[in-house]
Amino acid sequence: MAGAGVFQYISFRAGMATLLSLLIAMIFGGRLIRILQRKQVGESIRDLGLAGQMDKKGTPTMGGLIILMAILIPTLLFARLDNIYIVLMLISTIWLGIIGFLDDYIKVFRKNKEGLAGRFKIVGQIGIGIIVGYILFTSDDVVVRQYVDSNGALSPVDATPSYLDVKSMISTIPFFKNNELDYCTMFSFAEPLLGQWACYLYIPFVILIITAVSNGANITDGLDGLAAGTSAIIGITLAIFAWVSGNSILADYLNIMFIPNSAELVIFCTTFVGACVGFLWYNSYPAQVFMGDTGSLSIGGIIAVLALVLRKELLIPVLCGIFLVENLSVMLQVSYFKYTKKKYGEGRRIFKMSPLHHHYQKVGYHEAKIVSRFWIVGIMLAILSLATLKLR
Repeated sequence: MAGAGVFQYISFRAGMATLLSLLIAMIFGGRLIRILQRKQVGESIRDLGLAGQMDKKGTPTMGGLIILMAILIPTLLFARLDNIYIVLMLISTIWLGIIGFLDDYIKVFRKNKEGLAGRFKIVGQIGIGIIVGYILFTSDDVVVRQYVDSNGALSPVDATPSYLDVKSMISTIPFFKNNELDYCTMFSFAEPLLGQWACYLYIPFVILIITAVSNGANITDGLDGLAAGTSAIIGITLAIFAWVSGNSILADYLNIMFIPNSAELVIFCTTFVGACVGFLWYNSYPAQVFMGDTGSLSIGGIIAVLALVLRKELLIPVLCGIFLVENLSVMLQVSYFKYTKKKYGEGRRIFKMSPLHHHYQKVGYHEAKIVSRFWIVGIMLAILSLATLKLR
């Protein structure tokens, strides 16, 4: 068919997938919101004394379904479904979406404010961590390209036309020259105890990353547009990493690791960005819908798995700095409160309230200003992350 040849180009398919993702989120999102309103799927608000907080009572939640729909449909239509990385992202999205949906369902329809018990959430996150870690560790389709120089040594740089696609557990260390880390070497300390199984310690490491980032996104989802906007910024950055890591010419020019078949992830990343931006159509202040755990757990897990697949997981503390700081603010607040209560008999606080965005609300900043400034910080962190392509 005339014109069908353009579908071989990732740039065209990524553009079309993004456009479709935006349209799905914006058009069908409004219909879903009306359905949620008829079903009285509203957010229950606990009065914390924050400005404008009680005005949000009854706002439809479970809007993460909009994000999931806007990610899955374009990906299924435009991405190559025989690609191991696309399959892995689809599994991760659906898996974490189901966990978040169950949590929201219990909160809304079972009238249980606690939602899904924490231990079941952790079990679910561990489950997807095991799946992702095992596939990345064992699949013969997950390889990196190593070039053979005149001395027969392997190098990531395209020095000669001769190359091998090898199974390797190397990753990228940001900000360092010769910045490759081999997990099997890193975990060699456990060989006396575990023998050849020492390398499998990579799987608990994957579980830790997925759990931390998905929970970080969940905690960040406390102000209108904060989690969705921050995630869109991160998604754009990961799309650029996928583009250069999956293109042999760009990878050689930037002297970075070339990951065969990873360029297909550009489509998933841009679809993810389109879903988040489209969701902002209804979630920006004042929000018409909240994403709930259906969305927040999913987007956090998606970001974590993308970083792992692109071997940029060690960059997460920078790229996902907003999530990290939000997580740390809660941990510090709780730990300090318990410590001072035990020592002085009276619990004291570091922040006026945690997570950090609520601290700024307590200080007196308007919600929209807090979100805008967090986005700006997120953009700065994204630029710093991209700078690691050359800054080492």
